[in-house]
Amino acid sequence: MDTQKVWFVTGASKGLGLTLVKRLLNEGYSVAATSRNLSELKSAVGYESASFLPLEMDLINEASVAESIKKTADHFGKIDIIVNNAGYGQLGTLEELTDEESRKNFDTNVFGSLNVIRKAMPYLREQKNGHIINIASIGGLSGDFPGWGIYCATKFAVVGFTESLAVEAKEFGINATVIYPGYFRTDFLTGGSLRTPENEIDAYKTARDVQAAHEKEINGNQPGDPEKAAKAMIELAAMENPPVHLVLGSDAFQMANNKLTSLQTEISDFKTLSTSTDY
Repeated sequence: MDTQKVWFVTGASKGLGLTLVKRLLNEGYSVAATSRNLSELKSAVGYESASFLPLEMDLINEASVAESIKKTADHFGKIDIIVNNAGYGQLGTLEELTDEESRKNFDTNVFGSLNVIRKAMPYLREQKNGHIINIASIGGLSGDFPGWGIYCATKFAVVGFTESLAVEAKEFGINATVIYPGYFRTDFLTGGSLRTPENEIDAYKTARDVQAAHEKEINGNQPGDPEKAAKAMIELAAMENPPVHLVLGSDAFQMANNKLTSLQTEISDFKTLSTSTDY
């Protein structure tokens, strides 16, 4: 593996981002890592070296993002791999969530990543190489989770723009991959990484049950090992021809296959109606 590669990882003070950054540094890579809180990031990573550039960045502020990308390129002389990992989970049914709650989730999970892509692409195009890795969720392939509609919608959006990015960037020698993680044993289901609706509606019993299960039962019992996820991402970045889509976790793999099977069946079942609309 080419340890001369320079990585830029957002949302690096917790979760998969933190695990990835620590592993990269331990393996000798150069890493720029971003977080909203610089001291929290430095404390979490616990590593000081010329190969580590911790950056305080406001993901939804274009000027802040541009400055962080420029500092990385100036410090290391280049940027090779972008990992758009920053994001948070928003629970709540579509009726419950306010316009503000919904837009904030999109601001961070969707528009924040687009800010990074927009500001990083000029550097990657000039180099004529690079790899942009966008972290979605298995909820970006299957929205079959009551109370997760807005979060899933943000991740569906990540999938959509990554597919477009992959074909747009190809002529410059740049790769793009969207990763669909399943449940990994990180702090995603705790604290600031998971937000609950401000105005809960008691009538939504199924959504409340799902919410309680994520907060009390699933948290701490996730099947995925974050260290192995980080290892898989490093392997992905080393591939000459990486996939556009990568599912991570046996649970996500099963859910992805279930979705593809049900989609194929539903599309086929209504072929007559679907094809009845041509002139």
